[in-house]
Amino acid sequence: MDDIYTLQQEVGRGSYGVVFKGRVSETGWWGQRGDTVAIKRLPCCNPESIELYLQELWAMKITARNHPNVIALYNCLLQTGPKTLQPLRSGRLPLDLVESTLKGRVVDKDSKTQMRNSSRSKRRLMSTEEVPRRCFALWLVMEYCEGGDLNQYILSRPPDAECNHVVVQQLGSAIAFLHESGIVHRDIKPDNVLVSLGKTGPVIKVADFGLSKMVDNPTDGVRSRLTLSSTCGSDFYMAPEVWAGRNYTAQADIFSLGVLFWAVLERITFIEDGTNQEQLGAYVMRGRWLAPLGEALCDNPDLQLVIPMRARRAPPLPPPSNSLCVLLLDMLDSDPDARPNADQLKKRVHSAIHLH
Repeated sequence: MDDIYTLQQEVGRGSYGVVFKGRVSETGWWGQRGDTVAIKRLPCCNPESIELYLQELWAMKITARNHPNVIALYNCLLQTGPKTLQPLRSGRLPLDLVESTLKGRVVDKDSKTQMRNSSRSKRRLMSTEEVPRRCFALWLVMEYCEGGDLNQYILSRPPDAECNHVVVQQLGSAIAFLHESGIVHRDIKPDNVLVSLGKTGPVIKVADFGLSKMVDNPTDGVRSRLTLSSTCGSDFYMAPEVWAGRNYTAQADIFSLGVLFWAVLERITFIEDGTNQEQLGAYVMRGRWLAPLGEALCDNPDLQLVIPMRARRAPPLPPPSNSLCVLLLDMLDSDPDARPNADQLKKRVHSAIHLH
């Protein structure tokens, strides 16, 4: 790794991998010397994790560098030994990792070679798991966003309506692009939105495609009915149909984005149980307890949301315009079919902001 990229410091850690800030060591096909990059290490230790990694890799290969508001993937390296990295330049996925997800156990080329070279009697007794396996990991090299995630960026600055409008408009454009490309994100939240500090202002980047799913043209009429079933996402941003365990479509992303939009426009925050970090997100009060919007609408589809949320809006932010309030209510409708699709959303956001 040091010959190509120098790891500088850890900047993030999740359930499946670690993200480092790094620099390009030497100029080559992998980048220009001195360029700053983000490097995500995904250890391939079990088939369930590998399947998520391949989903993320495939989604990022499709988006590549095709939209300014979606994180760019520069390179992907497959670690096949303690100090051995193999670049993946083609559009194909690593076959060993694909085989691991299909067979439900980690498959390794060295193990298979040793199995073939062993005697028949040993072959009958030896399983793949009993043969020492080389270290496997995927390293994703991406653009580095010095502004941190959306939560850090918004809450570290004074309330700014103009900045909020930029964030909302760029996020709407990003989701329209992803849906048009056949990618349903399924985990839209502030932690998965990064901020690059451009010369003319913040550039918002949708990131972390580990839970994403590929479908055929989810914004295209009848084909948008293609349904997903896995319950995934983060509680305060999940759509009511996901909370209910029903099949759902790309419209679940629109609901999650609606929660995020509302929180950004009025700077609504909460502190989740078990944490002490303030987090952007809208919610419903149930006595002393905070309920995620999706859960509340799952329990009561006729629940009337009050937008703008005057009592909790951070001063001196003005209330969202009437057209933005109507759009938020449409995005947060308990009926997925009543929500605008991503393309309609992009147009309505642009219209609402520029008429404001």
